[in-house]
Amino acid sequence: MKGILDSINEWIREILIGAINGNLSTMFGDVNEKVGSIAGEVGQTPQAWNASIFSMIRTLSENVIVPVAGLVITYVLCYELITMITDKNNMHDVDTFMFFKWFFKSWVAVYLVTHTFDITMAVFELAQHVVGGAAGVIGGNTSINVNSALSSMQSQLGSMEIPELLLLVMETSLVSLCMKIMSILITVILYGRMIEIYLYCSVAPIPFATMTNREWGQIGNNYLRSLFALGFQGFLIMICVGIYAVLVNSMIIANNLHSAIFSLASYTVILCFSLFKSGALAKSIFNAH
Repeated sequence: MKGILDSINEWIREILIGAINGNLSTMFGDVNEKVGSIAGEVGQTPQAWNASIFSMIRTLSENVIVPVAGLVITYVLCYELITMITDKNNMHDVDTFMFFKWFFKSWVAVYLVTHTFDITMAVFELAQHVVGGAAGVIGGNTSINVNSALSSMQSQLGSMEIPELLLLVMETSLVSLCMKIMSILITVILYGRMIEIYLYCSVAPIPFATMTNREWGQIGNNYLRSLFALGFQGFLIMICVGIYAVLVNSMIIANNLHSAIFSLASYTVILCFSLFKSGALAKSIFNAH
């Protein structure tokens, strides 16, 4: 009779250990997949991320926003000319150089508006180069060796009794569910950043039309700082991913499985929070409003 009970006990333990291993394998696999998707998403330019959306945004910008930018240029240049004349004692102290300066500003303003997309894409090409360099340094350390992680935990699972194994099954199931929710939130953050980039690019000609004027130029300057902030936000995201990967890999060798599992959940929450804050931090660094 005792042998039968021992066999049943061992059978239940094997089922529970199998369920725990399945949950752990899914969790670590989700971590690797999400970390890989983050690195892939932030390393893409607006053209590469979705060519159809980029084409639509560029068409809207060139056909709808550029004419509005032309009106803005006209107003800004007229305002500039009137200011220049009135500042020179109603043309009593006028020199011809100021008109050459005005014509030069006009040419620069028109050039900026007609080459807006080239300039904005150059910003994101530069940011992509930086992100790509960061990915080359960080990328080799972001993947968790799932088989190694599971094998290091088997001795602990083998020494546990049924009640503790049942508790661990519930814990791993709960954390696995939380990981999937965090994955959705991270995806929202990454897609939200790209949509914000497209929105910024769609109205780019208007702020660029103001850049040659001293008073109105702050609009264009702040817009350009915001573009750099959006581009280099990807670099900050890569740093967050690198820190997260180091923390998770350290967690795997923890002596206590319960603390290791909840550490994984807490690190994922920290990653999600850091990604949320990366946009505000990038704008703070570039003094963009």
